[in-house]
Amino acid sequence: MKEKSVVYFLTLEDIKDKNILFNHIYANENSNFYISDDLSKDFYINQALCGFISTSIYIQDKFYLVPEMQFEYAILDFKNLHISKKVKKLIDKNDFIFTINKDINQVIKNIQLHHKTNWLSPEYHQILKELKDYKHSNIDFEILSVEVWDKNSNTLIAGEIGYKIFSTYTSLTGFCLKDKKYNNYGKLQLVLLANYLRNNNYSFWNLGHPYMQYKFDLGAITFSRKDFLKRWLKETDISYY
Repeated sequence: MKEKSVVYFLTLEDIKDKNILFNHIYANENSNFYISDDLSKDFYINQALCGFISTSIYIQDKFYLVPEMQFEYAILDFKNLHISKKVKKLIDKNDFIFTINKDINQVIKNIQLHHKTNWLSPEYHQILKELKDYKHSNIDFEILSVEVWDKNSNTLIAGEIGYKIFSTYTSLTGFCLKDKKYNNYGKLQLVLLANYLRNNNYSFWNLGHPYMQYKFDLGAITFSRKDFLKRWLKETDISYY
């Protein structure tokens, strides 16, 4: 009988210990979720560096980060980018403005409004705000806010939050307005972001869980944890651990 998944408590010392990281986290094929009450910038950046993608949870009214070492990842190599006919029409229409890091707070506000079940809580928002202008001494990490605006009304149509780790980009969460006139603008945002990442010499885009069809429509491919880590560790640097 397959061993049930166990949620382990995670500390900064754990992920900086190569034996624990490689032999007890990466190699553990039965567990993917971890929990931590370390809300420091250093912990968040280091868990991201190691390939975790962190959401959050409240347990007995206390806030915790939930770093996940996923079993599978959706990865986009930019040579595989697919642009649908509908998105091509929107690009030709050119009634939008694409920006990076113009208004992270408005993006987060819209994400919170558009998702009834949402892990991007006020505490998580605070972590992102603290990280926004923070420069780590060893790790090339940066929070990115991605926005698509209506050129005529200056309405924020679609956007997402993610982060840069060296030459990689990882998505966290996003939104798109539900108005009929903005149909396919969420897909437009993804294509514009993919082109931005490619033009700025990113190696690949980590889209997280490989369970949403739009990721495959974009051109993403599913990687097992093992295959993901082979690529991830080539592009990131944990040698100073």
